[in-house]
Amino acid sequence: MYNLYLDAATLVFWFMVIWFFVAQLKGDNSIVDVAWGLGFVVAAWWMHRFYYLPTLLLWMVAIWGLRLAWHILKRNLKTGEDWRYRKWREEWGKWAFIRSFFQVFMLQGIFMWVVALPIMQDAKAGDQSGLGLFQWLGFLLWLIGFLWEAIGDWQLARFKSNPQNKGKIMTTGLWKLSRHPNYFGEMVLWWGIFIFTIPHGAWWLGLLGPLTVTWLLNRVSGVPMLEKKYEENAAYQAYVKSTNALLPDFSKLF
Repeated sequence: MYNLYLDAATLVFWFMVIWFFVAQLKGDNSIVDVAWGLGFVVAAWWMHRFYYLPTLLLWMVAIWGLRLAWHILKRNLKTGEDWRYRKWREEWGKWAFIRSFFQVFMLQGIFMWVVALPIMQDAKAGDQSGLGLFQWLGFLLWLIGFLWEAIGDWQLARFKSNPQNKGKIMTTGLWKLSRHPNYFGEMVLWWGIFIFTIPHGAWWLGLLGPLTVTWLLNRVSGVPMLEKKYEENAAYQAYVKSTNALLPDFSKLF
């Protein structure tokens, strides 16, 4: 008898093992951020193929994951290994190989499995009754979050591509409303996915998915880690004092 949770864990494990060895060959652990989005796409397709996952939910996950992976890949091709992963590699020294496996790839694999819980709940339920109120509300919230994240990433990439902006802080567009609009969009779209899956399976278990994303971006690998990089930057500190971290301040539009 199939066990969706165990099967998904096995799939994620081997997916991350493969990407770990690719990263070692390239000498670039930040490739795990490309694998992050692709991992959800692979898992969603697998659940759609072997269990039952609504086609709309499959496309929601696939569009988000493919866009994010492509965005990060393009950025990494220009800049090389992300400064955070490079710093860890230097700090770990002779233990970089083993610590990269467990603290980068396996740890992200665990988070991937937890964040995917609402998707697993929906696939496990196998409900083929069609789209109801929760599905449409969830899709609408996902769409808002997806567009907010994608537009924020596009605006920042365009800003950084201009040589005249080197060393400057992005404070226009969505970045005028909050310091991390891409992270805000990421959180919103995962709450949308959760709402989409509420009628199917144990919603309280699926709740761990968006809660984990929110916690990671607020307290761990999102806002705190990125802002530490700019703690000595006077212009950025002025930006911090005048602009919310995540929640958009729409009063700035007027």
